[in-house]
Amino acid sequence: MRELPEGLVTPVLVVDVDVLDRNIARMAQAAGSGRFALRPHAKSHKCAEIAERQLRLGAGGLSVATLSEAEALARAGVDDLFIAYPLWLDRAKARRARTLADEVALRVGVDSVEGARRLGDAVRGSDRPVQALVEVDCGTRRTGVPPADAGRVAGAAVDASLDVVGVFTFPGHGYGHDAGAAERAARDEERALAEAATSLGELGLEARVLSGGSTPTAGHWQPGPVNEMRPGVYVFNDAQQLAIGTCTTDDLALSAASTVISVPAPNRFVLDTGSKVLGPDRSPWVTGHGYLPAYPDATITALWEHHAVVQLPEDVRGPHLGEVVSVVPNHVCTPVNLADELLITREGSEVDRWKVVARGTNS
Repeated sequence: MRELPEGLVTPVLVVDVDVLDRNIARMAQAAGSGRFALRPHAKSHKCAEIAERQLRLGAGGLSVATLSEAEALARAGVDDLFIAYPLWLDRAKARRARTLADEVALRVGVDSVEGARRLGDAVRGSDRPVQALVEVDCGTRRTGVPPADAGRVAGAAVDASLDVVGVFTFPGHGYGHDAGAAERAARDEERALAEAATSLGELGLEARVLSGGSTPTAGHWQPGPVNEMRPGVYVFNDAQQLAIGTCTTDDLALSAASTVISVPAPNRFVLDTGSKVLGPDRSPWVTGHGYLPAYPDATITALWEHHAVVQLPEDVRGPHLGEVVSVVPNHVCTPVNLADELLITREGSEVDRWKVVARGTNS
């Protein structure tokens, strides 16, 4: 990560636009070379300018996690959205889904007969047909039906007048220190989507879209049943991706600029960046609550709302009071969701500020 601009008011999320653009271009090129459709997950950036960059380089649309995230990006001009989540539509959300279906090309995930029926009722008669993808579990043990049950849910979606175009999954078990975790998860996703497609085929339904992918498994794509990928974190990367080997330090595009507010001991200092900026994530495969590029052997040992306590090895000299340092968050999605804007830099100078248009869109 490059030098920070002078005179920053901290804490603030800073993005190196050259690294960002390189990350976006690399993923677009990899998808194109492998003949995968790319539908990146926007929950990692929630930003119109980044969405525009992804679409300009060939993304066929964007994935989102919530209705409100979809609404925010639709207002920003994105007109092809996949809510990769099994929505449970109450009356208010049903009205919102219908409005959204009239405005954009909309796909929605389903993983139950009841959920499919509710979705069908909500969007019946919309200006554009709403597409449905059945979510299957490929080993993450989160949402999604067993692949063999995909046909049952798809049949209910058809009965609800939805256009069932395929199946999707999330290989979240690809995260981990184990060097083979991402490889195994990628193969699990292929097997699950292929089995799910067969389940749909038994009902005479063609699974035109077999959608998978995550940032850790992106480097393990193979030609086969999967034809669409939905990585998200790759635009910025984070300390978690660095720890599991998905990226290098040269690929870290976002950091939290933080000021040293206290130096209570020669090998310990405190930053003004706490959990309300960095988020609380601490996965088993990361050390501490974030990564400091200027002090790679440091550990953020404790995190409060507005404090980050950093411990250094005994022989390492730390920063002085008032110095501004970078902290790469463990998991970038939460900090972005907490921020109003991203400060955009190039070669150590501020060049722009981009609004996080989908900030806090959690419903």
